[in-house]
Amino acid sequence: MSWLILIIAGLFEVVGVTGIQMITKGKKGSGFAVLGGGFIISFILLSMAMDVLPLGVAYAVWTGIGTVGSALVGMIFYNESTDRWRLLFIALVVVAVVGLRLVSG
Repeated sequence: MSWLILIIAGLFEVVGVTGIQMITKGKKGSGFAVLGGGFIISFILLSMAMDVLPLGVAYAVWTGIGTVGSALVGMIFYNESTDRWRLLFIALVVVAVVGLRLVSG
């Protein structure tokens, strides 16, 4: 259950980062709401997952999900580069997160 909570926490981190992008695009009111809500929920869920999971693993997985998710949101919704090197390194982050899950039980 703690892994599921951690994954959801990572997804809400992506929501928070999306709020930052909304603010930079001029949607200040809704952007701050999305940013605040996303990060508050994300931190609460992260702390719940860390009751069971080790700090280093939980934080690495959480940031990995946030990194990959934010990059994908940028490519899909904000027309950011889909260069093959960028996709390769995103895939490496995914492999690392899955690897941490496999060796952490």
